[in-house]
Amino acid sequence: MIRGLYTVASGIITGEKNQSAIMNNLANINTTGYKSQILSMKSFDEVYISNKDGKNNKRETIGSMSNGVEINDRTTNFSQGSIKDTGLKTDFALQGEGFFVVQRQTANGTTNYYTRDGHFAVDTSGYLVTSNGDRVLSRGENGLAPIYIGQGSISADNAGNISVDGRAAGTLAVVNFPKNNQGKYENLNEFTYNLFEGTNPTFVNNPYVVNKSLEGSNVSVVQETSNMMTVMRNFESNATILKVLDSTLDKAVNEIGSAR
Repeated sequence: MIRGLYTVASGIITGEKNQSAIMNNLANINTTGYKSQILSMKSFDEVYISNKDGKNNKRETIGSMSNGVEINDRTTNFSQGSIKDTGLKTDFALQGEGFFVVQRQTANGTTNYYTRDGHFAVDTSGYLVTSNGDRVLSRGENGLAPIYIGQGSISADNAGNISVDGRAAGTLAVVNFPKNNQGKYENLNEFTYNLFEGTNPTFVNNPYVVNKSLEGSNVSVVQETSNMMTVMRNFESNATILKVLDSTLDKAVNEIGSAR
């Protein structure tokens, strides 16, 4: 019975974490470029149950038992989100795989990060930046460099070539990362919402960039609602089992174990 309490507790704790991930996905349904998070679970290693034969003084294995479940991994669903027209010249969306490269000033210099959020703007210094103030980088013969817009009028084609007042200002740097056999990125990790850090990026030679548009979240309300209902049913089942175990323990202590 005590083992059963631990098993039920692990199910409740895992369900709570899964519910938190689902709620986070739903909360970001309108977040530009947001990629939904998926939790996978696994069982604890099974343990063998044995019993000692009082007659022959021999221990025999009765069978195996699982001690519950735990979170195995948190993965990001990088499927394409819907592209919506905004009419803003500093908005960009990526159709297909890839990430924009942005540069953040840190205490130790500059660090490059990667994002699908193309909601850019021009800062007071005239550079194209993200909503967090990170500078958007262009790809050129001399490597990566910030894109200077100044006070001019910006335009761009589907290859990511940006012009200001008709003059070339740079080409949006779009990179991708290697994947393993399961189709998951090997060298890419979430740094914060909509911002990733990774190693060994490679340039996407023919990216498809949509100007005056943004990529929406890839969260499916129907799927997340279904997942939430599953979590709630599992929680109710665990709560019912917990009540049964509590009642059984109560009888074992107060009735069976009482002196007559």
